[in-house]
Amino acid sequence: MSTPPEPSPWIPAPPSVPLRGDERFLGMDATVQDFWRFAMSDLRVNNTRGYLAEFMVARALGVNALRTEWDDYDVLWNDIAIEVKASAHLQVWAQRQLSQIRFTGLRAHSWGDIEAGMSPEKSYKADVYVLAAHTVREHNAYDPLDVSAWSFFVLPQAQLVSLNVDSLSLARVSGLTEAVGITELAAAVLTAHGRNANLVQR
Repeated sequence: MSTPPEPSPWIPAPPSVPLRGDERFLGMDATVQDFWRFAMSDLRVNNTRGYLAEFMVARALGVNALRTEWDDYDVLWNDIAIEVKASAHLQVWAQRQLSQIRFTGLRAHSWGDIEAGMSPEKSYKADVYVLAAHTVREHNAYDPLDVSAWSFFVLPQAQLVSLNVDSLSLARVSGLTEAVGITELAAAVLTAHGRNANLVQR
């Protein structure tokens, strides 16, 4: 008679379910949209600006899947794992001078499985890296909904491995590759991954 397996000590999380925004809280006169407005109305805040950059990249590639907080990458497109990093000159607080655009956290620990946990060493976990720079330098010209204010720099994992860096300045990135606009992003990702950019589906 076989011995039944030991129960797992881990509590698996169910998959995310997309919300519409009109769902109402129980026991409080508020909707999910009210919460979104409260928490993420300002798209200039660093965390939210990072989510916005991921959203723009996903939309540019035709990806509608929800983001997953702890994945090893931000967007999966045509089996290409893509990491998105965002940076900007302007912040929501008073500044003595413009922020220097720098893309950090290029290497990170990988989550193997629930038994192994986090990898002991940091590594480049995505196939392609999209570094999104918000280029506006004056608040009166900052429209968070203007996608043309962003420049996208696309690098393959192999290039980062050869550089062996955890972060890159805008000046360094500009010397490695040319910036593209959002409409050119799909072709740039394919090229960085070594695929024919003509395969982009319009």
